[in-house]
Amino acid sequence: MTLASESVANATAQPGVYVRKEPSPDLPPPLLESGWIAWVRNNLFSSIPNAVLTLLGLYAIYLVAVPVVNFLFIDAVWSGSNRDACLAANVGRPVGSCWPFVTNRIGYYIYGQYPLSERWRVNLTFVMAAVGIAWMLWPRAPLRVWGALYFFLVFPVSAFFLLLGARWLGLPPVSTNLWGGVLVTMVLSLIGIVFSLPFGILLALGRRSRLPFVRFASVVFIEFVRGVPLITVLFMSNRMLPLFLSQGMQPDALLRVIIGIALFSAAYMAEVVRGGLQAMPRGQYEGAQSLGLGYWQSMVFIILPQALKLVIPGIVNTFIGLFKDTSLVTIVGIFDFLTTVQVSMNDPNWATPVTSYTGYAFAALFYFVCCYAMALYSQSMERRLAKADKR
Repeated sequence: MTLASESVANATAQPGVYVRKEPSPDLPPPLLESGWIAWVRNNLFSSIPNAVLTLLGLYAIYLVAVPVVNFLFIDAVWSGSNRDACLAANVGRPVGSCWPFVTNRIGYYIYGQYPLSERWRVNLTFVMAAVGIAWMLWPRAPLRVWGALYFFLVFPVSAFFLLLGARWLGLPPVSTNLWGGVLVTMVLSLIGIVFSLPFGILLALGRRSRLPFVRFASVVFIEFVRGVPLITVLFMSNRMLPLFLSQGMQPDALLRVIIGIALFSAAYMAEVVRGGLQAMPRGQYEGAQSLGLGYWQSMVFIILPQALKLVIPGIVNTFIGLFKDTSLVTIVGIFDFLTTVQVSMNDPNWATPVTSYTGYAFAALFYFVCCYAMALYSQSMERRLAKADKR
């Protein structure tokens, strides 16, 4: 009998002695070596200079955050029917945001001057857009092909007749001059995003084409559009373009702006996509050729799926920039969301020292929520694709 066997036998023979016959469970790591405490220690207080910078940063955040929170929430006025509710003399204390001003004008912020009796058409369009976006972006959504058909065909046609109207459908026509607010911002953003990506892909492929004319035309278009500010493109499309067309051929003012924004965004999108194409290894092209695939087959099935996956952050960044740049259409007289907020500030019934600050705070919150939602979805898509590559 070995020494270990003898010790176990002796231990089991003695009364009151317990011998473990199975491995003990793993103990959790020390508290200072894992979890949020370890992260804070390793990233924020890993050294004396790092700790000093962290404390200075926290102090700067405190100096900025406390006044903002006080203005937006603690000292804010939440109820009232006119400017008297938001005047410090009537309240007897410092006045923060005048939120009754926002709630009173919220209909104008969303619909502009769209007829009150027809706003259900805008609401229905928003619901249809939300269904299409969720159907396309939800990874586990069933019947994704039908979802794409709905979003790129059924929804645009339905929205066109709903918003503009059609006598034969019993919908009174509504001129685009009456559109405004969130409606215009969403129309510009959705159409610009939907059309800028495929057109940008074509421009990127054209710039890398072996055909001299195609490559030259793509380079000229991209460099010319990127060389001028968006305001110039908007002025050209909305003010100068009608000068070169006959009276009966002038397109709608909103349509001209949509085309200008889509073309401007497509030029930037082309460079983002081209970066992904250049990052592809040469072996991917040679592998596609070895399989007997033609140019377009290799691009659609081999190259572009991988290239677009590499540049997802750049694509989403371009989309976010496009969404925010829609506020520039106020220069050419289009009433987008930010313009309706600015126009509402001129209402004498709500003329207070804090009215303009409240309106701009509400506009900033709207743009932040929309842009941050796009950024969050981009990050989730990157994580999902990274997990798929590891399998």
